[in-house]
Amino acid sequence: MLDRLRNLLGSSGSAKSTPPGAVSNSGRSVPTGPPITRQSNGLDQFFGDLRDRGTLRLLDFAGASQENVSFITSMGHGLSSEDFVRAIEHTFGADNPVQNQLDPRLVDEFVAENLSFPADTFDGALVWDALQFLSPHLLQLTVDRLYESLRPNAYLLAFFNANEKVREIPVFNYRIADNRTLSLSQRCVRPASQFFNNRAIEKLFSKFTSVKFFLARENLPEIIVRR
Repeated sequence: MLDRLRNLLGSSGSAKSTPPGAVSNSGRSVPTGPPITRQSNGLDQFFGDLRDRGTLRLLDFAGASQENVSFITSMGHGLSSEDFVRAIEHTFGADNPVQNQLDPRLVDEFVAENLSFPADTFDGALVWDALQFLSPHLLQLTVDRLYESLRPNAYLLAFFNANEKVREIPVFNYRIADNRTLSLSQRCVRPASQFFNNRAIEKLFSKFTSVKFFLARENLPEIIVRR
């Protein structure tokens, strides 16, 4: 799986697992501007919950980036990085990826290549906004696989677009500046697959022990769930 993601990422980076202490996307293109810097209460809570728990193994769905690798490994944690949104585009295509997620053969291929994590592997997962680009069936399957891969009392951070009137949602690169500050660079926009209200999110994570919501800017409510 990681070898395939290395080929996908090419010169822009590679999906990789980092030992503790080591240092056109598809979709409709949009004019790019400077990165957006935003405070993230969810990110602050995520790292606060992991404080004083020793050396941990974290999962990052933003793809390998020097900023995220350096920040997390400087805390003494190990990191596995995957560009999950790009993996969705690779398997299901850019033109109609949500519709193509109805193909059982493609779903099986995607799960085998991108969600085959051993049970109880991770102490935390930075999922960002990746889940909102999945069809309902694949979304629940992905959350269930993440649940299995997380250890008890592990935390997961995710963002969901809360504007039910919007037809397209932006795809961002997420870079960690510090424990509560993110730098967001817009990659492209994609059609919205479904609307996520609080009740739908709570149902999605019903296997988890708790779900906590944070208000945020850019129509991206943040949630922390505990395994």
